[in-house]
Amino acid sequence: MSRLSIIKVAGRGSTTDRHVATKTFTRASLTSQEISMSPWVKPVCLVLVAVFMLSSTTESKKDEALYCSACVAIAEELNYSISQTDPKKTIHVGGFRLKPDGSLTDKKVPLARSETYLTELLEEVCNSMSDYALYEDPDTKEKSYKRFAPRGNDGGNFPDIKNFKFDGPESSSALKFACESIVEELEDDIISLFASEAGHVSKTLCSEISGHCKSSVFQHREL
Repeated sequence: MSRLSIIKVAGRGSTTDRHVATKTFTRASLTSQEISMSPWVKPVCLVLVAVFMLSSTTESKKDEALYCSACVAIAEELNYSISQTDPKKTIHVGGFRLKPDGSLTDKKVPLARSETYLTELLEEVCNSMSDYALYEDPDTKEKSYKRFAPRGNDGGNFPDIKNFKFDGPESSSALKFACESIVEELEDDIISLFASEAGHVSKTLCSEISGHCKSSVFQHREL
């Protein structure tokens, strides 16, 4: 029976019949709309799938030299900042609690290993990436980003400047972006490692936790 016939029959019947007919007509109309929209569904789904696949492909094609170097640089810069902090400075953590005898528990930790201080260092660490540039090892031809700007008390212990490749601000921006991505993703892990004074932080963070230094070439680097 067509929709038009249903309406005519409902017009001669009871109120209940008219409600049934109206619902039938509405359902038929919605089905018609869904059918008319269906040609749009497939293209939209295809676009979403393409975007997802592109995102996954981009993620899988991360430049290991870039991200491994950024990760190692984060560890090196934090280690340096911590080494320049007075080890005698402490900070109160965990608040004050009463002991059973009524006295206060005053917990202190070294300032340089406190979550507050490490968080502050992480907020600034990626600004140091402008002091790094692409470096090619003259013997192995291995490429990585190394610091070229000496610090005041480093004694000039830096790689030969002639082996650096300065590609302008784009290179520095790429390293800074990689740094910011790592900090955003692994902030808690980074703070936890440095707060606990774990050994071999670079290897733990960059090889084991993040996986940014996972190829055989970077596994043999001194992390």
